[in-house]
Amino acid sequence: MKTTKFAFYLNKFFIVYLPNEKGCTPMTIDSYRYAFILFLSFMEEKNISADSIEITDLTYQTVLDFLSWLEITRKNAIATRNQRQAALNSFIAFLMYEFPDSLIEFQRVLSIPVKKAPQKEIAYLKTDGVKLFFEQVDLHTRNGARDYALLTVLYTTGIRVSELINIKVKDVSLHSPSTLLIHGKGQKSRYVPLMNTTVSILRDYLRNYGLDRESHYHDWLFKNHLQDQFKRQGINYLIKKYADLARIRNPELIPADFSPHKMRHTTAMGLVDSGVDLIYIRDLLGHVSVKTTEVYVKADASKKREAIEAASKELVPDEEAKWDNNKNLKHWLKSFNQQR
Repeated sequence: MKTTKFAFYLNKFFIVYLPNEKGCTPMTIDSYRYAFILFLSFMEEKNISADSIEITDLTYQTVLDFLSWLEITRKNAIATRNQRQAALNSFIAFLMYEFPDSLIEFQRVLSIPVKKAPQKEIAYLKTDGVKLFFEQVDLHTRNGARDYALLTVLYTTGIRVSELINIKVKDVSLHSPSTLLIHGKGQKSRYVPLMNTTVSILRDYLRNYGLDRESHYHDWLFKNHLQDQFKRQGINYLIKKYADLARIRNPELIPADFSPHKMRHTTAMGLVDSGVDLIYIRDLLGHVSVKTTEVYVKADASKKREAIEAASKELVPDEEAKWDNNKNLKHWLKSFNQQR
């Protein structure tokens, strides 16, 4: 079977460009891969098989129709639609240098605006909720002491779960100024300062678990019951476990769907409420742009407005291409990550 240019360059995009030239993480590559699986499914519905798609099929109208198909047929949320569009745009930007004769059409594709998604209300714990949440941890058990240290780090630093589970003992510096070396999204690292209370809790944790010895510097800071690296699901389980216990005591203080990301929201909103500079919050949370961080300021302003209105009701009215060994492009996309 003859390899189409689309198949050849899509292979090169995933095997060479994204991991080597762009330095994308496996998670990003996996997201892009799924976007193209959907694109191939869309093209098949238009009676164009995956193995016969050509570069010339990547037109403004085709991409526009694909994005509409995602929303209407697939019932994708706007945020998900925008993620798929970002994957296609990255491929188009890559092709621009390979096919300059198609530059005008590619520019038209890239000009398709990203849809604005409605801003969801940020769910987070108030001070009383945080206190109640941490009171559920049994500090008299070995696992409880670990959970308390783990959750304290998560709450006081605002780091992501993916960052938390990748911390090693050697990334912890408890000497003044105390910091954590965080390996964040996009393979970017940053230092996050530690509060004095967190330093004390971590120092006790390291000593009690025997992790303060040099032979353990390359161990994971937090290990699961199998003495292995925590998985995202494990952290989700812990958050849910203690949130459920806290909700039994006071359901009004703990959101029904409290999650690790809402713990991150809790940290951010606490910093905003304390008047911490937005640039500092951006750096602490590892946001690429301060625009991402601004959502917390807007939420804080909205919260204050609602408080004023509530208090003033009387005033306020109511490499080698693997294509040769894998003839079906869709199958290749579904399986290539398992080959790596």
